[in-house]
Order: sequence, then C-alpha cells, then structure tokens
Amino acid sequence: MSQRRDFAGFHTRTPNEARVVDYLLGGKDNFAADREAAERAIALAPGLPMMALESRRFLGRVVRFLVEAGIRQFIDLGCGLPTQNNAHEVAQAATPEARVVYVDFDPVVVTHARALLADNVRTSVVQADVRDPDLILGHPDLVRLIDLKRPVAILLISTLQAVPEDEVVLDIVTRLREAICPGSWMVISHPTSDDRPEVTGRLAAMFQDEEIVKGTRRRDNLRTRAEIEPYFDGLELADPGIVRIPAWRPDGAGPGVDPESVWAIAGAGRKPA
Repeated sequence: MSQRRDFAGFHTRTPNEARVVDYLLGGKDNFAADREAAERAIALAPGLPMMALESRRFLGRVVRFLVEAGIRQFIDLGCGLPTQNNAHEVAQAATPEARVVYVDFDPVVVTHARALLADNVRTSVVQADVRDPDLILGHPDLVRLIDLKRPVAILLISTLQAVPEDEVVLDIVTRLREAICPGSWMVISHPTSDDRPEVTGRLAAMFQDEEIVKGTRRRDNLRTRAEIEPYFDGLELADPGIVRIPAWRPDGAGPGVDPESVWAIAGAGRKPA
C-alpha cells in the first residue's frame, strides 16, 4: 500500500472532494476554492449536481433495504459532509436501535459530523484514511458501537474513486470483506468512464492536479465498469445486481431520472456463509 496521508490540518485554498460535493448538493459548508472547482467541473459536466443528488437518494434506498434485511450496524466510509438523508437518519428512522459509525479523512467533515451527532449515543465519527481498514475496524470509537462478530453493512458510496491506485483499492475491499462476518453486506458505488471517456478524463485530471497526494499515482481516467466489478468478488449480489445508480431498486413506479444519464454504478453484496 502507498504511504498513509498526514492528518495535519487542512487548506481552505485547496479544493476538497467532500466540500465540492456539498456545494453540488446546495450546501454551505464549502470554501471559495471548492466552489470554483465545482463550477469548473459543472462546466465540463452539467449533470454533476443531479448525479450528486442521485447518489444521496441511492444511499437512502440501500440503507432502508439493509434495515429490512435485518442489518442494525453500519460503517459509512468516506461519508462526506453532513447533509440531508444521512445514513444514521435513514437507518434510525426505520429502526431506532441502528448503530452507525462515520469515517472520513477530512478534518472539516469530522468536526461537522461530531457536532451534528454529539447527542446521538448510537452514532460515532472516526477520523481515518480508508486506505487503512485495520486501523478503522480496530478504532475504539468504532469498536464501542460495532460488533464485527455480528452482521454489519460497509458503505463505500462514491468513495473509492478518491484512491487512484487500483491495487490499493482491491486491497481495501478485500481486507474489509475478510474482516466482516457472514451475513454482512458491502455497498459500493463508483462513477465510470465507459460512456464519457473524454469528459471523465478531464474531470479526473482536474481533481488529481488539485488534490494529488504525495506518493500516489495519477490515473488517466475514472475506472471502467469492468475495473469496478471485481470489487464485488466473493459477495452475493442483491437484485438487480450492479446497475446505474437510479436503477438500483428505485422508489415508486421507477427511476426519477433516466439511468443512462447517470454515469455511476452501484451494487450491494452479501457475504455468504
């Protein structure tokens, strides 16, 4: 694995993915550099705000599905800034005993999440790098709420694209899958480059130039569907399998938007006995 990142502070003049997404969702927890980066990205791909919203809707649907499947423990990796339709809000609305641990690297995310959840005894926030699953799963604030000997749901919603090294991502998902017990679930969503290679390539270059981490390698583009599918190896996929985000168990009569307009895929897989 590549060198772990340093937690020392943050830079308001450097765009941050979580704060850019907050801006795309209409939030206010962002800085000028984030807004400028977001507007440049929107100029390249005008559908980005819609995609950010669809990702949040998917989070709500999949958490409700998991609660119905009997899951009462959730670990949300790369959770992003608190906004509407958070995992704990959805899960605890469906079953008050649900326990949720949020994990993020960004100190701004962690500070906001801790303030939001200060009075919620069934939630916790861990500052850690997704590149270090062992540290995350052994963290006292996670262990206090989550019993890994019982089924748990690992949420990786639009998280893995922030790790450019393919071998590191495979290591992350493999170690997480090995750590959870049978009956647990892993949920992964990821944007793809299959349909719009030129646009997604320019977006990838933009954010890697601005957020490049020492010791990591750049990618020429976002991952393809064929590169993402192996992340679900060893899991039993829930219907409808790996599909575009709006097409994953849509509410009501069907997807609210044309799934073909969303260049991101998602799936939920259960670890078998």
